[in-house]
Amino acid sequence: MLNEGPGKRIIVIDDDEGILKTFFLLFNLNYRVYLARNAEEALERFKSVSFDLIIVDYKLPQMNGLEMISRFRDLGYEGPVILISAYPEAIRHEDLKKYGVNQLFLKPLDLGALESSIHNLLGTPAIKGHAVTFASKKGV
Repeated sequence: MLNEGPGKRIIVIDDDEGILKTFFLLFNLNYRVYLARNAEEALERFKSVSFDLIIVDYKLPQMNGLEMISRFRDLGYEGPVILISAYPEAIRHEDLKKYGVNQLFLKPLDLGALESSIHNLLGTPAIKGHAVTFASKKGV
């Protein structure tokens, strides 16, 4: 799934359909948002699209999020990465550095902070009014 609208390209990789829908609904007006439910879908999209940001869940079928990031890096991706997880105890700080993870967000997601991070990493201006809306939607 993608949006052909203006903006930079973001891929969101998560096996939770609710998370994918939330990201698409919140960001598709300002970015081209691509969704993948697993590593296979993500790698297939990577073959045909140059991404500006990768957002990946830690716990995925087939491989974990850090392994997924490693695959993207091996294929030449040098851009920013956001890792999301409900399992902080499974993630070592050294691994975040090793795989070039720019930000780690824990579930339930703070959507206001996530929005700010995306805008900072992509060098795009924040959209006025969204932070207030997102902040009230914690718990995704």
